[in-house]
Amino acid sequence: MTTPTGHIQIVSELPAAGDGEFLHLGRVFDDSVATTGHGDELRLGPGDLVFCDPARHRSPRFTADCRMTVLRLPRRHLALSEADLDRVTGMTVPGGEGVGALVSDLLITLATEAEAHGTRMIGQLTRSAADLLVVLVMELLQTEAEEDIPDQTSPGSEILDRIKTYVDEHLKDPDLSPQSIARANRISVRYLHKLFQDDGITVSQWVRRRRLDSCKWDLSRTPNRRTTVAAVAHRWGFSSPAHFSRTFKDAYGMSPREWQALAS
Repeated sequence: MTTPTGHIQIVSELPAAGDGEFLHLGRVFDDSVATTGHGDELRLGPGDLVFCDPARHRSPRFTADCRMTVLRLPRRHLALSEADLDRVTGMTVPGGEGVGALVSDLLITLATEAEAHGTRMIGQLTRSAADLLVVLVMELLQTEAEEDIPDQTSPGSEILDRIKTYVDEHLKDPDLSPQSIARANRISVRYLHKLFQDDGITVSQWVRRRRLDSCKWDLSRTPNRRTTVAAVAHRWGFSSPAHFSRTFKDAYGMSPREWQALAS
């Protein structure tokens, strides 16, 4: 069984080696035993999560009777280095607590209820899965040594404030991304994600929120509709008017046109 959700997919088993553009997160259904790349035994309980990459030596090998649901996520969504991918591969996460429990439950929802929900609901769940997976990976890597930070004397909150100011100044850039933000502020993408994680939000969520706030303000200033919704979406860096309208309605419970009419 394969459930497509945009660029993210839910599949019933691990793909073959060579699928290097994707990171795979498996959720096991029953008590399972796997073998690590070093030959050690790895025991997993129902709902537990494990990061897999068949092309990497550290990826665990499962028995033929192991049942699992696998989240297939493009690696570019995580912006991880090869070294970090090596560290993550083979890591296990308890599926009964914390972020691991949220991700575990979300995988089951995506895998078993996709056909019962419309495209809009599945899109929301997919975005949530991607955001939660970023948080989960950053949490797992938190115990690893942090990469060098340019200004060791600056508290994290000051760096975060500086980055948020940068984001506000570049919201109109459609290519604004964690990679471009990190590069412009001379920090690693991993440290950028950690700063926002400590603030209780992901980088992508923050950029989306600020863009929506700017669009909402613009629409309230143009109640006579001389400026179209499409023009506002383009001005603030959204990839398409349709994507903007869905995101706006998800956030505020009404379409951009409905908000524009209400503002008038």
